[in-house]
Amino acid sequence: MGLLWLILFLVGASFFGFLLPVATLSTPFLQYLLQAVILGGLAYLLWRSLDDSRRSAVSRNLLIGTPYFWLMALFLVPFAIVLKISLSDVALARPPYLPHFDWATGIGAFLAELDFENFVFLTEDDLYWKAYLSSLKIAVISTVLTLLVGYPIAYGMARTPAEWRPTLMMLVILPFWTSFLIRVYAWMGILSNEGFLNQFLMWTGIISEPLTILNTNTAVYIGIVYTYLPFMILPIYAALERLDESLIEAAEDLGCSRLLAFWLVTIPMSKNGIIAGSFLVFIPALGEFVIPSLLGGSGTLMIGKVLWEEFFSNRDWPVASAVAIVLLLLLVVPIVLFQRNQQKQQEADQ
Repeated sequence: MGLLWLILFLVGASFFGFLLPVATLSTPFLQYLLQAVILGGLAYLLWRSLDDSRRSAVSRNLLIGTPYFWLMALFLVPFAIVLKISLSDVALARPPYLPHFDWATGIGAFLAELDFENFVFLTEDDLYWKAYLSSLKIAVISTVLTLLVGYPIAYGMARTPAEWRPTLMMLVILPFWTSFLIRVYAWMGILSNEGFLNQFLMWTGIISEPLTILNTNTAVYIGIVYTYLPFMILPIYAALERLDESLIEAAEDLGCSRLLAFWLVTIPMSKNGIIAGSFLVFIPALGEFVIPSLLGGSGTLMIGKVLWEEFFSNRDWPVASAVAIVLLLLLVVPIVLFQRNQQKQQEADQ
């Protein structure tokens, strides 16, 4: 009976603390701390009141529900907010869109003011669908180039002696120890007209005048390939490392050359690594903003740049949110395909 009264007291104190903050506490932090202590004590007492079977069931449900909670808090809730903004209208207000929810008018009146005008606007303005197509083209070409560069590196790593592989793996991930922004700025210095690359080519006599590389799509491709190359190398290396050498020897015994055995055995056996690496490069490259902004020029049209300009230059949050929603829907397809490929790979390993 005493436990029941204590629980009722904590429930009442928690309710009082949330609705009527304690006047004696001078800062909101202390108020929230008191509320957290009260709720923590309530949860502890409820936990102690359960028997072992119910504790096991609650623990299992909490373990399963935690990822879903984080998914809801960090993805679904922000997505719902952005979706709501995309259905609003731009306005000179804070925040710069209307309508805002008002308890006095109710949710019915609030939903009645939402519309799909911004999504219709995206279909009417050539800038947006051209930006989507340009981003798709750059992402596909960058993914292919990254695969062409990364596969030989991963193959060489998988064929080196075992004692050298940790060192090579460290060298692959070593760029992640440096800020992404600093590395992109370094490429600006390398690719500029007075940069290291042009100076080296002129010193060797290969060119007589500097090449214009910076502020072009070529510089964007170089930046994306350099930045996302480890994401291509690591999955392919993981697939090639597990490759059974006896399969290649068997193919050669049956009359295949080294090149034909590589094409018929090694490439198919590393298919899962190629697919995983391609998705890991393509998905972030499609919405890339920093690289095209710093290395690309005014003619480099990518949806990430358009999204930033709508948010921060034009202050048109509804249109920017609509652009972000469409981009997210475009990314859902490769993300789902990537997850299915991962599931198939796990089932094959089992």
